[in-house]
Amino acid sequence: MGLFDGLRDDFKFFGGFRVTLAQMARQRVTRQYPAEKRPKQARNHGRHVLNRYEDGMEKCIGCELCAGVCPADCIYVRGADNTPADPVSPGERYGFVYEINYLRCIHCDLCVEACPTEAITESKLFEFSFTNRADAIYTKKELLVDDDGRPQRLPWEDWREGDDLHTSGWMRATSPSGVAAYEGRVQWSGELGYGVRAPEGGQSEQRDDALTGSRQLRETFSSHLDDIDRLPDQQGMRGVANRMRARMEQRMPPQLRARMEQRSGGGRTPADPPAPTQWVSNPTTTSDES
Repeated sequence: MGLFDGLRDDFKFFGGFRVTLAQMARQRVTRQYPAEKRPKQARNHGRHVLNRYEDGMEKCIGCELCAGVCPADCIYVRGADNTPADPVSPGERYGFVYEINYLRCIHCDLCVEACPTEAITESKLFEFSFTNRADAIYTKKELLVDDDGRPQRLPWEDWREGDDLHTSGWMRATSPSGVAAYEGRVQWSGELGYGVRAPEGGQSEQRDDALTGSRQLRETFSSHLDDIDRLPDQQGMRGVANRMRARMEQRMPPQLRARMEQRSGGGRTPADPPAPTQWVSNPTTTSDES
């Protein structure tokens, strides 16, 4: 017994390598940054853009609400009256001066929430650096989208595909005034180059995750949920088997996965394209007309 007790104590030394040995058998997650980057979250807060209406007119009306609500005092706005013969925005005034100091900005998105016309939104771009302080102060010329509705791409910015999509998506995911009937309803105007952006449904069924780039919380954090809070196909022993199968499929080489799909019936049937977003009537009122 003494000999085996000594061996057992000696083998405890290898217990410290348990985590290391387990990681050696897992799939590598290293990415060749900056050539290869991880996908960004749908509601990522990045560099601001000033949007236009679909007819090309600016959305900013120079109300200065964004500057007033900014906790870092990084926004400077001055409005001016529109010329009736050549208006810049549909309202009486427009943003004549618009500056954001990114040495102060904390990307809280409060300016987006305060804007009454959704003129300012945040893209997913967060990788930009400056060689002098003057470049850190973005002017209206740099913030305003171009004639095609696309953000200005400055030399010190690293734009990637999709960084201009789903801008400030969380603003289109909540219920205005706390009325749940409005959840997932379109209540904003279209933007030049993008049209009417799709709503992000919260807890309602009025959601299109493929179109908005978002994922449900129970799918993202499935391993942290209690069994009763999971989807029906993720509960019990069947759920354990389904999750194990999903993890195995993710680790399979693409060639092997395609071969298995062909053997099981030729792969999945492509889903129908999402229907275009439509304006809806007020869901909280009823009409007396027959």
